[in-house]
Amino acid sequence: MQFGAMNFPVLPVLEEIEAIGRLGFDYVELAMDPPMAHYRVIAANKNDIVNALGNNGLDLVCHMPTFVSTADLTESIRRASVTEMHRSLELAIELGASKVVLHPSVVSGLGSFVMDTVRGYAYEFLQEITAAAGGMEICLENMFPRYMSGVEPHDFEEIFREFPSLKLTLDTGHANIDDKSGKRLLHLAENFGERIGHLHISDNRGRRDDHFSVGKGSIDFDELIRQLQQIGYDSTVTFEVFEEDRQMLVDSRERIKEMFLR
Repeated sequence: MQFGAMNFPVLPVLEEIEAIGRLGFDYVELAMDPPMAHYRVIAANKNDIVNALGNNGLDLVCHMPTFVSTADLTESIRRASVTEMHRSLELAIELGASKVVLHPSVVSGLGSFVMDTVRGYAYEFLQEITAAAGGMEICLENMFPRYMSGVEPHDFEEIFREFPSLKLTLDTGHANIDDKSGKRLLHLAENFGERIGHLHISDNRGRRDDHFSVGKGSIDFDELIRQLQQIGYDSTVTFEVFEEDRQMLVDSRERIKEMFLR
């Protein structure tokens, strides 16, 4: 199992690589968002980034751009968003990333009134991006209800039928938001255990995506880890703990490691 941390894209990527390396992680999950980690910025510093990863003994996972709209009803916005994704994916392949993380297409504007149209655009995008990925593993991340897509287990049943090559990025924080049942996270793990290709670990209290350290919120990590042990999960785990004190990032990693060793 590999444990990683994500860069903060408003800070220089090289500084973030050095910081994550000093904290003893196995890899960087490179969030490819502006201003400092847009694909153009990364491409301009590609050799230095590759060298920094090697010098710090870090592997690489890439997280595709977050703040785009790949199923937007406005064609020019939609196509621009899809282009951003393609360019980022091309660069992730050049950098030698082991896998990429992808958000489902957000439903925005008047999209909620024409869900079939939005779903068609979203699936068109997934068809394009999975074809472009070649053999690289793409892990689609579960989101929170505001996305209106890729939230509940039934959303992923349909997606995985249509796109059998996709894996699941199971995000603990997203699954816990606005979950009246308190079971969404565990149901995702139970229903799609064999499809989980990546984990995002953070805590919250069920209202916002707080990115708290493990134990600071209301997520039942003990039960989640028991489920993951049952399916023999042994792949990448990214800690998305964005508290100012980065020791909280390390403490979260050590707590989860202990749970897996029980």
